[in-house]
Amino acid sequence: MSDKLLTLDEVAKLLDKSAVTIKRYAREHLLTNVGEGEELMFREEEVMRYLEFSKRLG
Repeated sequence: MSDKLLTLDEVAKLLDKSAVTIKRYAREHLLTNVGEGEELMFREEEVMRYLEFSKRLG
């Protein structure tokens, strides 16, 4: 299990979404974040799981 954390910008790039959208995902609990404001960090494992899930949905 990886404990690597990704920045807001890294997650936005991985998911091909804007930083504003990723912040909304965090606010709506679609992605769990660590930190607040511009210092949002996300667990890589969870981001990759979300990416796989969203690919399956199309």
